[in-house]
Amino acid sequence: MSDPERGFSLKRRLLVTLLATIALVWLATAGYSYFDTRHEVNKLLDAHLAQSASLLVAQARDAVGVVDFEHAPQLHKRGRRVAFQIWERGRVLRMHSVNAPEERLSARNEGFSNEVIDGKRWRVFSGWDAERRYLIQVGERDEARREIAGTVAASLLTPLLVALPALGIFAWLSIRRALRPLKQIGEELIARRPDNLAPLAVGGVPVEVAPLVKSLDALFGRMTHLIENERRFTADAAHELRTPLAALRTQAQVALGATGDEERRRSLGKVVAGCDRATRLVEQLLTLARLDPEQISESRNTCDLRALARKVIADLAPTALAKEIDIELTQGAAVAIEGCPELITILMRNLIDNAVRYSPRGANVCVRIVPEADTALLAVIDRGPGIPEAERAKVGQRFYRIAGTGETGSGLGLSIVNRIAEMHDATVRLDDGPGGRGLRASVAFPRPASA
Repeated sequence: MSDPERGFSLKRRLLVTLLATIALVWLATAGYSYFDTRHEVNKLLDAHLAQSASLLVAQARDAVGVVDFEHAPQLHKRGRRVAFQIWERGRVLRMHSVNAPEERLSARNEGFSNEVIDGKRWRVFSGWDAERRYLIQVGERDEARREIAGTVAASLLTPLLVALPALGIFAWLSIRRALRPLKQIGEELIARRPDNLAPLAVGGVPVEVAPLVKSLDALFGRMTHLIENERRFTADAAHELRTPLAALRTQAQVALGATGDEERRRSLGKVVAGCDRATRLVEQLLTLARLDPEQISESRNTCDLRALARKVIADLAPTALAKEIDIELTQGAAVAIEGCPELITILMRNLIDNAVRYSPRGANVCVRIVPEADTALLAVIDRGPGIPEAERAKVGQRFYRIAGTGETGSGLGLSIVNRIAEMHDATVRLDDGPGGRGLRASVAFPRPASA
């Protein structure tokens, strides 16, 4: 199991993700702006080169005549990055700037070209005058263009270096405030006593955290209900077990104090009967305690109600024969449902066993399985005393038994039936038997869509 203290920090992850996203977007924007700016600067400077060449072309004749073979002066700090040449007939150099070489800047006679001169990259524009006597070449160092684009990129990246820490602090404070309800929930849960299952008292919960609080409150509610049921079950079980154990002790004492074999045998017989009742009660208690909804999801499959009923009737045949009771299963085709066969078998055994135990000697118990439109109906009909209508809502409660039936029991049989039916989304109904005599216990199981 992982240690929560050593797990990842949601606050740190959000902060790093947010700042990394901002930085990447900013860098992508700066990169795009750099290349776009460089492209536009190149276009602008190319136009400047072309314009400068046009001016030189217009004044080439007079300029060459006045300042023949003289170097033009340097008038700007960036002047050494811009050079020009005036060639007569394209072969004789008549004028050039201070930083211009003695050879031609470009072999081309017209248009733009990229050249490498003394290891430096140049952008050169070439053009003739109107009489095609003088060739004008104007060049500019490429590093000047890169410097301009770099200045633009630096102006975009510099705010990032200043703004990113400020954004980090602001984002950290915002995330910390947004996650404060989670911290409050954790602190309240840590400070709670183990038996405190009241709803969380956390105010101002954000919409994103509200489902968590709602789920925790629902969990506390289910745990409260479960604990109350277990406490009630434990108290009821202790009460129910106390009676047969006291009876066993009494009969054992009678057997110990008996003076005759007949009296001792009778007392020991009652001890054995009491052990049987206690064993049945313990089995019912264990069955009820083991019923778990997860058992359905883990072992759910298609099962045949009629086949399960045959097995249960075969298991209970010795008990029925001892009372001369005939258990009848109506004929019909297989009826399939989705569920846990083991639990459905327990449900059937409790219903049929109750019918056998409460029916008079020589009576008949009928088990019917009827497929209907969207349900499969299991009905167990006996000829016993039945259950008064006013008592039917109570017999499904744990350990509830109707007085005056003359039969021993734990009062858990129908409680187990109700619990298993609930786990299968089935409904249990108790009605009078045919002619108003006896009891008809029915369980309606939902049938799968394929059936």
